[in-house]
Amino acid sequence: MVGIASSWIYDGSAAERLWQKSAIGRPLNDGSLELSPVETIFVHHHRNLDLPTGDWMINALSENSLLLQEYSVLEALRVPGNKIVLMRNMELFPHNIQPQSWAARWPSNTHPRNSEAIAEVRWFHESDKLDATELHNWAIEVRKSARIPEVLVVDEELSVVTYHLSDESPSGSFQSNQALESLASLSGGISSADGMLFTSKNWDIEQLGVPTEAGIHLDSIACEIVQGLTPLSEGAMILSDLLNRGLVMRPGFKYGSRWRCYDKPLGEDHAPFLVVLPEDAPRDWAGACLASRLASGVNKIWLHPVRQGDSWNYLAITRPPADLRWSNPSKR
Repeated sequence: MVGIASSWIYDGSAAERLWQKSAIGRPLNDGSLELSPVETIFVHHHRNLDLPTGDWMINALSENSLLLQEYSVLEALRVPGNKIVLMRNMELFPHNIQPQSWAARWPSNTHPRNSEAIAEVRWFHESDKLDATELHNWAIEVRKSARIPEVLVVDEELSVVTYHLSDESPSGSFQSNQALESLASLSGGISSADGMLFTSKNWDIEQLGVPTEAGIHLDSIACEIVQGLTPLSEGAMILSDLLNRGLVMRPGFKYGSRWRCYDKPLGEDHAPFLVVLPEDAPRDWAGACLASRLASGVNKIWLHPVRQGDSWNYLAITRPPADLRWSNPSKR
């Protein structure tokens, strides 16, 4: 039996097996299985079922122009054995997932009827806008349910990459407020490039400042704090927050960010964090993937500041361990 293009009511002999073994589709009272378009394509390619009709694909694409992209995501997740329940079918189970989520994921050795999901999934096209605040809020709520906030991104070649989201609270070993108090007491600086130079004699601000032969250089953002400007720019507020967290700040230019942040005194360890200013942050997922991959390549965590009232939180978009990176199987 063929329904409208948005679903397929499959009543063949494999219906019960598709649900009982793989949690595919939505079981109906008469023993048939309602399959979404993306699940229909999956069972066609991976369970050897014919498409409902010869023109089914054209009709389905006319209703959802991103169907092939969505299928690439489902295929990347299901081929390794994960069980994926789409949001439209979550009402079948006593599990609540966030309304922004596209699906929930169970590992291969479990089933939605008797176990909890371990991840909630969203997917984006590489050209989709990056909304850091909304993503940060979603990640927090998903983590509260002890699930992984997973994002899969699809490019123009229908290739898929996986990222995990988290709310990070970077902190360092320096005393809170010490650097800000010292900055506020500075005087006698001279203009230099995009900032000011101060004498290196008796310089005691270990968290900030780039040594040069003419003195210690502070950039324009740090100089706002020195000059006591009000209101501070967004960048200066973020810098103040990071200094209050005890981090050591250095320029992040060669890593494509505003700052690289150390949690220990310089020379003791590598900087674990790269922080971008929101105004300079990627506007789409292609840019976010590039920034996160660059950070991962140098063993750092890429952080996007997110303002929450008068405080700052930090969204991390990271590459997961190799066994949790879902990507396309071999192309047909």
